[in-house]
Amino acid sequence: MRLVPVAVLLVAAVGSARADDSPVPGFDRPGLGFSTDTVKPRGVALELGFPTYERAHDASGTSREVTSSVLLRTGLTQAMELQVQASPWNRHRITTAGAAAATDEGRGDTAVSLKWAGPGSTETTSWALRASAVVDTGRSSFSDGRQYALAASVEDQLSDRWTVAFYASHQRGAGSHSSTWSPSVSFEATERFGIFVEAGFTATSDEPHEAVAGAGVTWALTPRIQFDASFDAGLDEKSPDLQAGLGVSIFLE
Repeated sequence: MRLVPVAVLLVAAVGSARADDSPVPGFDRPGLGFSTDTVKPRGVALELGFPTYERAHDASGTSREVTSSVLLRTGLTQAMELQVQASPWNRHRITTAGAAAATDEGRGDTAVSLKWAGPGSTETTSWALRASAVVDTGRSSFSDGRQYALAASVEDQLSDRWTVAFYASHQRGAGSHSSTWSPSVSFEATERFGIFVEAGFTATSDEPHEAVAGAGVTWALTPRIQFDASFDAGLDEKSPDLQAGLGVSIFLE
C-alpha cells in the first residue's frame, strides 16, 4: 500500500482549507447515514476514511477486513451535488481452525452519486435524497458487482445541541437486493466536539439480516476540518462482531 499520495493529497487539502465567513455544509461521515446538507457550486468537500475495520466470525472461522475510502463532493446547483467515492486499498484475512490463514488485498469498487436537498426544509427540519450507481472497478474479492441504490435522510433539530435523524436506503444489483434503516441521535457538546449514537438494520435477499448499534465522536480542528471516530457492534450472531473507523473531512472553496 502506498500512503505517500494520500498524505500529499491530505496536506494540500488542509493547506487549501482557508478560513472565511462562507457557510460550511455538514459532512456525510461518520455514521451509517448522511447529512442533509449539500455542497454549493464552487465548493468541494473531501472525506477520507482510514482505517475502517470489520471483524466477523461464524462456525467456519473468523474474518477481518481493513478498508480505506475517499469521498469527493462538489456542488452542481444550490440544491444538488455530485459525489464520487472510491476504495483504493482493502485487506481481507480469513482464519479457519486447522487451516492456514488466507489473505487478500486489492482495490474496491467506485460509486457515483447525486445528492439532492429536498424542498420544504426549514431551519430545524431538513431532508435529502441520494441516488447512486456502483461500478465494479475493484478486485473481484472486494467487488459486489454493479449496484444501484436510492437513499433518504431526514434530520430534525430538537434544540441548539440535540438532533435526531433517520436514514433509509434500498440497493439492487448482481442478482440481489437489500434495504437498510438507521435512526440516530446527535449531541453537540461544544462548538468543536460532538457525540452521536445510532442503530442499523439491514435486510438482504440472499444473506442473513444484520442488526448493529454503536456510537461515535467528531472533533473540529477548524470549522472546515473535522476528525471522527466511530464504531458499531453486532446485536446478534448473524451480524459483524465489530465495525470501527477513523476519518477526516475537509471543506475547500
